[in-house]
Amino acid sequence: MTFTPLSAAVSHVGKIRSNNQDSGYAGRHLFLVADGMGGHAGGDVASAIATKRVAEADEDYAAAVDAESALRSAMIAANSLLAETVFEHSELTGMGTTVSGILRVGDEVVLAHIGDSRIYRFRDGELEQVTADHTFVQRLVDSGRITAEEAAVHPRRSVLMRVLGDVDATPEIDTKILDTRPGDRWLLCSDGLSSYVSEDKLAAILASVRSPQTAADRMVKESLDHGAPDNVTVVIADIDAGDVVAVSEPAGFVGSASAPLMFDGAEDERRPIRLPTLLLHPLKSTPPEDTHFEPEREEFLEQLIEEDRRRARRRRITWLVVVAVAIAAIVTAVVLAYQWTQTHYYVGVAEDGTVAIFQGVQQNIGPISLSHIEQSSEVRVDDLPTFERRQVEATINADDLRDAHDILDRLSRLVDSAAESSAVP
Repeated sequence: MTFTPLSAAVSHVGKIRSNNQDSGYAGRHLFLVADGMGGHAGGDVASAIATKRVAEADEDYAAAVDAESALRSAMIAANSLLAETVFEHSELTGMGTTVSGILRVGDEVVLAHIGDSRIYRFRDGELEQVTADHTFVQRLVDSGRITAEEAAVHPRRSVLMRVLGDVDATPEIDTKILDTRPGDRWLLCSDGLSSYVSEDKLAAILASVRSPQTAADRMVKESLDHGAPDNVTVVIADIDAGDVVAVSEPAGFVGSASAPLMFDGAEDERRPIRLPTLLLHPLKSTPPEDTHFEPEREEFLEQLIEEDRRRARRRRITWLVVVAVAIAAIVTAVVLAYQWTQTHYYVGVAEDGTVAIFQGVQQNIGPISLSHIEQSSEVRVDDLPTFERRQVEATINADDLRDAHDILDRLSRLVDSAAESSAVP
């Protein structure tokens, strides 16, 4: 029988990291992504162990509630397995992983999620994020303290509040049941994709690329083209009218879960890193740092919130200083410009029809005149000869105040000469 490929899983180490701490899985009913944390203390091991354990839940379930219970139990079991692994291999202390997965049951999808990997549903041309990031900055966004745009560049944007690992024996896992229908496309990804490629771009790829494999490859390429230094993992699952069938070959693991686990005897090669001093996802222009995990303790949240308040105060003070400097610069420029206009003089016609010396320039800024009468005279413009009258009406520029007086004296003499000539019988 020939099967139509309805899903794909791709994982890439990224541009800077030396090992892939992500894992992905595309099965018959189950699809998931895990993003390991702990750096050389076992992020790759954590994601691989969790992925392989949760993948055991890839079965056919009679009802969505049964699948939800099984998926939650699988993730709790994976958490216990991570704790046991750390107990047996102390060099892995501090390792942890995010896990985000969907399990299809008929026309419903069961979702289980912990951490900051993401699950999206693409339906009728619209991309919707159906998971919430378990990060500190997402809490700030949810509480209205910062905007989503500010969260994207916040220095604490990748401080995780929940993960699977050796910290909490009963981690809080988000689960829910959503409807699905033929034509839906489900996208699961680590933050190596979501932190570097916009949702608009992701939607455009899902809308225009029919093949899940090609679409996943395109997304990884987009992330790398945007300079993503972190690991990138993408899983795409399309929904058809029947059962979801991955490919004609066995279900596939990608990333660290696709390779044998290697941690025996590695204690001398690994540097133990204890929670909470782990993984911070990097800026595009900097090498990747280890992500920080912090359990949801009130004192720690208050500490981070106070730190954010200080950042907000510094940002407001900086903004006010910048605005004040800009206003001062504008005022200074206006004053200097006005002073420059007052070094100019010209001869023109006053409102009463007499010739006058004006200080300033022959322009207005709205209702504000940039000139005023410096000296009036008794010379009427109508008494001037035609040529000089037209010159005065158009204004005569003067080199300085003395030159303006000379021009006015000359015009006065012309009027006097004209009057004397007319008085001679």
